[in-house]
Amino acid sequence: MNKIEANKQAWGLLSEDHYNHFKKKFIENSYDLNPIVKKELGDITGKKVLHLQCNTGADTIMLAKMGATVTGVDLVPDNVHFAKQLANDLGVENVDFIESDIMELMENHEGKYDVVFTSDGAIGWLPDLNKWGKTVKYFLKDDGFFYVHDSHPFLLSFDEEKIKKGVLDLIYPYFDNEADVSTTIGGYASDPKEAKNYFWMFTLSKLINALSQADLFIEYLIEHDRCAPGMGGTSTDENGLRYFPEFEGKLPLVFSLKATPR
Repeated sequence: MNKIEANKQAWGLLSEDHYNHFKKKFIENSYDLNPIVKKELGDITGKKVLHLQCNTGADTIMLAKMGATVTGVDLVPDNVHFAKQLANDLGVENVDFIESDIMELMENHEGKYDVVFTSDGAIGWLPDLNKWGKTVKYFLKDDGFFYVHDSHPFLLSFDEEKIKKGVLDLIYPYFDNEADVSTTIGGYASDPKEAKNYFWMFTLSKLINALSQADLFIEYLIEHDRCAPGMGGTSTDENGLRYFPEFEGKLPLVFSLKATPR
C-alpha cells in the first residue's frame, strides 16, 4: 500500500467521529471559524471559494455561512460523504464537496475561484509542495487570492507531549525530506485510532518557494503564538485561542500566508 492510500484509509477511520463532533458543536452554536482566519480572510460575501483538504466540511460550511459559494475537496470518500451530510443536516445549500487527491485535482476538476483556501493541519499530508503550488495557481482567478493558515513547522519539530510541560525537546528534524510514520491517528475530534499514516515535514522556505515558483506573489506571512483548539497550547485566551504560557511571545505556533497571481 502506498503512503497516500494508507493516509486515505487512516483518515477514513475518523470520518464519522468528526461528523458527530462537529454536528454537535453546530447544534450547540459553539463552533466558529478560527478567529485569526476569520479576521485575515475579511469579507468573502459573494466570493467563489475552493477549500482544499476540507475534512468533514466544518470550516467549509463556516465559509459558506460567511456568504461565499464554497467547494470543499478531500481525499477521503467518507469525509466527503459526511461533509455532504453535515451541510444537509444544517440546511446549508451554497456548498458542495468533491473527492480528490489534491495531487490529482487539476486532472479531476475544472473551474476558477476568487479564493483558494486551506487551514489547520493540512500541509503536512502533502508529499509534493511544488505540485500543490501549481494546483493553487491553476484554480485561482487572475484577481483572486490564496490563503493558508496552518501549524508552524518549527513547532512541529518538538515533542508534542513534553512541550505541554514547558520542555522543548527537538525530536523531528526540521529539514527531513522523508515522511514520518505513525501508527495512530486522531485525537482532537475523535479518539485516537490505530492506523499507519505518513506525515511530511515542511519548512517555511519550501512552502514559500513552491508558491513563488508557481508564479504567485507572497502578500504576507504572519507568525502567531496563538492557535485554534486542537492545534496546541495548554491555556485559552479571551478569544478562545490556545497558547503555551511558558512560551508566550517566544514560540510560533501557527502561521498565515496570503498570495496572489503575478
